[in-house]
Amino acid sequence: MATRRIEPTPSAYYYPLLIKNLLQSPLNYAPGQEIIYRDQMRYDYLTFQKRLSQLANALKKLGVQQGDTVAVMDWDSHRYLECFFAIPMMGAVLHMVNIRFSPEQILYTINHAKDDILIINTDFLPILKAFRDQIKTVKKIILIKEGGTLPEMTFTGDGEYEDLIGQSSSEYEFADFDENSIATTFYTSGTTGEPKGVYFSHRQLVLHTYGLMSGLCAFNLKDPLNPSDVYMPLTPMFQAHSWGIPYLATMLGVKQVYPGPWESETLLKLIDAEKVTFSHCVPTILHMLLNSPAAENINFSKWKVLIGGAGLHRKLCKQAFDNGINLYTGYGMSETCPILTISNLKPHMIDWDINKQAEIGCRAGLALPLVHLEVVDIEGQAVPHDDKSTGEIIVRAPWNTLGYVSDPEASASLWKEGWLHTGDIGHIDTEGYLEVTDRMKDIIKTGGEWIASLKLEDIITQHDAVLDAAVIGVPDEKWGERPLALLVLRDEYRGKLEEDDFKKFYMKYVDNGTIPKHSVPDKIIIVDSIAKNCVGKISKKHLREQYK
Repeated sequence: MATRRIEPTPSAYYYPLLIKNLLQSPLNYAPGQEIIYRDQMRYDYLTFQKRLSQLANALKKLGVQQGDTVAVMDWDSHRYLECFFAIPMMGAVLHMVNIRFSPEQILYTINHAKDDILIINTDFLPILKAFRDQIKTVKKIILIKEGGTLPEMTFTGDGEYEDLIGQSSSEYEFADFDENSIATTFYTSGTTGEPKGVYFSHRQLVLHTYGLMSGLCAFNLKDPLNPSDVYMPLTPMFQAHSWGIPYLATMLGVKQVYPGPWESETLLKLIDAEKVTFSHCVPTILHMLLNSPAAENINFSKWKVLIGGAGLHRKLCKQAFDNGINLYTGYGMSETCPILTISNLKPHMIDWDINKQAEIGCRAGLALPLVHLEVVDIEGQAVPHDDKSTGEIIVRAPWNTLGYVSDPEASASLWKEGWLHTGDIGHIDTEGYLEVTDRMKDIIKTGGEWIASLKLEDIITQHDAVLDAAVIGVPDEKWGERPLALLVLRDEYRGKLEEDDFKKFYMKYVDNGTIPKHSVPDKIIIVDSIAKNCVGKISKKHLREQYK
């Protein structure tokens, strides 16, 4: 027997889930709230609405039509936020170019996405100069002058961003269209081969925004995100829509601060001067800020930070708590828009002591509403939620990318039997909290056993002398692979500790049953720095090649 479909009234309006509809609430609730770019721009939401229309008219005049792709290369700014909305609201596709890719990778993504228009900050013109004659589809280039002036150059482009805004009408009717239309695309920093493109529809981005709202606003966080907050992203806007939070921040009508080029001192000054209360970043960025000399005079007690993109070590978590930061964790990936889980506390955990709550806060967390997440064994069977049974994390969510751009083979590998396969290893406890223990490609396989590199990193970073750490598997004739630990020491400990000191530290965790003895790294090397990739994560591919 078939389901019964609703027969709509002929005059009824079908309400599509389009990005433009996220703007209704802030314009009603907080039209005078501020959007700020460094010390260069400050305007309210009503002005933001007008600038979206002006940008859409400027792009239309340059020939942008529905289905065209507009690429953006800019710092985190009010301009980028305008592009987050105006471009997809026109029915075009926003391509967020990863400015930290190599010039060859940037060229590849521009050509692969078949970009029609390129909006580029003049700071990045030296990159563009290296491959401009190899771009295949871009018809027009819009320049962004940083700091109010254009540098001396022979290339003038097809207009300057603010000039085009100023010359355009502030009236534009953003039409309805199919909510399944592509709104955005960006490229992952893949570990093998060329970057892979993912794409998301208006419907997916709207649902992701509401999923985020439920996870960050509706559950038992110590301090839920609310319209009185001051938001500043510390995740690049080209990276998975800055985790989609600019869409949520705009819908809530919060004060937004965009920091531009990343400099520790500037970020800390903005946090202090603008009274920033909510940010999100990878652990590397939080570590950088908390250990900056400029952080000594900053009061972090009103700051809440969502951490993701890499494992959060307990030592960094404790350092954040000691600074009064309300820290919690999220989990996701480029292919999932990205956020799938957040480490919300359940009601019976609210009165736990801070150390016990930190155990929950450092986990990947509980699945957001509408997210169905499982851990499966090598046969694809779901394993028990007993905090021990480990396997690959697979997921279904309405905002998962449905494939890679023009790459059916990789798309088929990503999606198997209706589940998106994350390539991450983890386990789920009896309360439903996910803990990610490693990437499948980073797990160390020794003598038929798996050793989680993230676990070994978490342990060694709790040593007072360790500033940063990475653990990788290196080839071993007898065991296949063995763990190798790379440590960056704090200045005051350099030259005072040796390899055996750290092996003895690991043995404490063997003695208390945290790890088996065969997990202790055979070799521990003290280094000056650890290679990171373009988004601040440890580049284990590079390290494995370097130390193989």
